[in-house]
Amino acid sequence: MNAQAPAPHKPEGPPRIPGARAVRPKNAATVMIIRRDAAKPRVLMGKRHGGHSFMPDRWVFPGGRIDRSDYRAPFATDLRPDVGDLFNKHLPVGRGRALALAAVRETWEETGLLLGKPGESRGTGPWKDFAAQGVVADLEALDVIARAITPPQVGKRFDTWFLLADAERLTSLERQADCGELEEIAWFDFDEAMDLQLPAVTRMMIKEAGERMKDPSRPKLFLRFKDNSMKPTSL
Repeated sequence: MNAQAPAPHKPEGPPRIPGARAVRPKNAATVMIIRRDAAKPRVLMGKRHGGHSFMPDRWVFPGGRIDRSDYRAPFATDLRPDVGDLFNKHLPVGRGRALALAAVRETWEETGLLLGKPGESRGTGPWKDFAAQGVVADLEALDVIARAITPPQVGKRFDTWFLLADAERLTSLERQADCGELEEIAWFDFDEAMDLQLPAVTRMMIKEAGERMKDPSRPKLFLRFKDNSMKPTSL
């Protein structure tokens, strides 16, 4: 069964240099963290700085590219078997876990929130600050909602896995002092979030999360481009 989704109005990001070959997408992961402690579910969003070359001033989910240290980072709980199997179906073994760890690390770096469990570790590189909080990544908290590859006509491309986690798996809902690369963060119900300045793919993922809450068996979305048009299928 193929999943259906509307096509974005236009590609977002810096355009590809005319005549140049398409840029190879970089592996990345982002996580939608959902709070269910109010009448309506709320999602964590952060506003990017206006100086960014990629989607400035847009509201996004925390996330980013894989760092080499993500392949060696410790974790308190591993990916659920179904999530690990899905990653291994599409990626070299080990890369899916690294993507999940990248999402956890970037959530800490961008929002000052920790998706983990208390514990001691010897994190290296960018994981040193995470380990200094006495927390180890909780990968069991993550599920896959979708995968999207930036269109070839854009000069900065990502192969992004969109993950989902419950806010109850955060060590605290309070942002750590003096932490967070995003300009501001806030919790929005889905209708409020749709009124923000959002990248097209982020808007689609909010809609997808709402549909998945109604039907958890819904196929996981895969968005990729062929002949400059989007071809939505399922993972």
